[in-house]
Amino acid sequence: MRTIDRLPLDEETPRPVAVLHQSFVSGAKTRWHSHRRTELLHASGGLLVLSTESGTWTVPAGHALLVPADLPHELAGYGCSEMRAAFFTDAALGAALPRECRVIAVSDLLDIALRSLASGPLLYDADGRGGHLAALVVDEIARAKEIHIALPLPQTMRLRQLCRDMIQKPSLALDLDGWARHAGVSRSTFTRRFRAETGLSFAEWRRRLRMLHTLTLQADGVPLRQAARTAGYRSSNALRDMMRRTMSETVRPDGSRREAP
Repeated sequence: MRTIDRLPLDEETPRPVAVLHQSFVSGAKTRWHSHRRTELLHASGGLLVLSTESGTWTVPAGHALLVPADLPHELAGYGCSEMRAAFFTDAALGAALPRECRVIAVSDLLDIALRSLASGPLLYDADGRGGHLAALVVDEIARAKEIHIALPLPQTMRLRQLCRDMIQKPSLALDLDGWARHAGVSRSTFTRRFRAETGLSFAEWRRRLRMLHTLTLQADGVPLRQAARTAGYRSSNALRDMMRRTMSETVRPDGSRREAP
């Protein structure tokens, strides 16, 4: 995978919202870096994968990722050719300012507003068309549904190493008792610690990992049947059903979960 220092973006434009087009060759990966502003990443196709010390977030087509300011991260692209990066001041986002990374669904209106603002001058007229587009971008972000496809990592070193081993080989087929023995704890201790440190059951975490792995392979053109075998599923139908259930999960404005229609 080709490694680059960071995306050459001008995030210090003296405007509350700055949106730029950026080419991001498939297979490219940035080094660890951070930004002084909150960042939003939106690819026109393929898959973006962003990693921090606490977890991994996948951003499929039709979605975007909000990254808090000053958060060290690395970014990889699969099947991508073009993306938009937007930078926001704290005052611009207001109540929508993220405290942690969030994947959101991108509405048609948000997509058009991002493209339109990126196509205009960076120093747009804050009281004219550019200012109206910037306000629309912020409003659509505030209304956007959050998609729960983060892959949080445990804090306990032994559990974290176990998760990293699984990330390297998602098809590992140990059952829960086997993973508990691998971590050197009882089944009950393993399940309790894992949920406490990730917010997910081990089964939920492993499903998300396998979905992430599958999305990455598909973005690189790997057929679903082959991706299913690599992810540890016996059939592409079983994998497809799991991904549909996982991707349909959203959050209501009051924080409760539901299945998207």
